[in-house]
Amino acid sequence: MKNELVVVEPQIRPGVALLRLNRPKELNALNWQLMAELRDALKVLDQDDSVKTMVLTGNDRAFAAGADIHQMADKSAMDLLLIDQFSTWEQIRRLKKPLIAAVSGFVLGGGNELVMHCDLVIASETARFGQPELLLGIMPGAGGTQRLTRQIGKVRAMEMVLTGQAISAKDALAWGLVNRVVPVECYLDEALRLASDIAQRAPLDLRLAKESVLKSQDSSLSEGLAFERKNFYLLFASN
Repeated sequence: MKNELVVVEPQIRPGVALLRLNRPKELNALNWQLMAELRDALKVLDQDDSVKTMVLTGNDRAFAAGADIHQMADKSAMDLLLIDQFSTWEQIRRLKKPLIAAVSGFVLGGGNELVMHCDLVIASETARFGQPELLLGIMPGAGGTQRLTRQIGKVRAMEMVLTGQAISAKDALAWGLVNRVVPVECYLDEALRLASDIAQRAPLDLRLAKESVLKSQDSSLSEGLAFERKNFYLLFASN
């Protein structure tokens, strides 16, 4: 896949694809081109039967330091409505295969929101997570008030959003934003190891189990249980 801003290794390990955000001079700021490339690459991999799970990373200095604010600065409300940038994010959220984030350094604004679109998160000890949009006179728009609140609770989300202050990887682990924290030299290898382990599972199992967990975030318990049972029964129609 010949992309400019997202580098893809479709078989870095058996059944595992690696995608690397590639705007190092801009600390991987998420402009519209990068997000479109990321969406398109993920959709191709999601339809590739040789790929069972995917790992998304940046570099040691930054996973992503936020959205590219300069790209939006001169746009009107109607411009942004017509551009509809968040439809790209919704397509990423609808991926069928597990997506694992391997993050280090700055994980801010849109970077933190992109991490919350992933299913599992491995962080280096140097990672810093935050929603600093209010420091720029705007607010989160890709889940920073909604997914963040569901993951860490109202008062902690309020603190992160209203103060704009970043938290450490240690706090992100304690608050439920990440699965584990490892030394900076290990975070990508740990994510790939986890991805390789998950890739051993049956692909339909992975798909339906992921769907069921995600369903719990936007439904009542009774609705979620009914959805879970249907997926449970459906697997008995497979090999």
